[in-house]
Amino acid sequence: MKKTNTTTIDATGKTLGRLSTEVAKVLLAKNSTSFAKNFTANVKVNVVNAGKLKVTGDKMKQKTHKRFSLYPGGLKTPSWSEVVGKKGYKELLRHAVEGMLPKNSLQKERMKNLKISE
Repeated sequence: MKKTNTTTIDATGKTLGRLSTEVAKVLLAKNSTSFAKNFTANVKVNVVNAGKLKVTGDKMKQKTHKRFSLYPGGLKTPSWSEVVGKKGYKELLRHAVEGMLPKNSLQKERMKNLKISE
């Protein structure tokens, strides 16, 4: 049985994009010597203090968080401030990291290794 590496990242004062690229690199195991893109590495990433993320400018009002229910007319586009009001900053971070991972069958497995706490 392989040993699982756990990485804890503090989100206090970090911007959303820079933090999500850091998390995506660790989930892909780009920082390890045994990197291979065709399997999921044994890494767990814990992000703490996600509520203290820094979002600059007017992005909370202007940016939208798209999601689709797979039904006709099912595209929802709430603003970031509405998403943060309902689900918190952890949903913004989860969505950003998921967008930075490769779109293949390993994406869901890698996202299971991400734990975000506010």
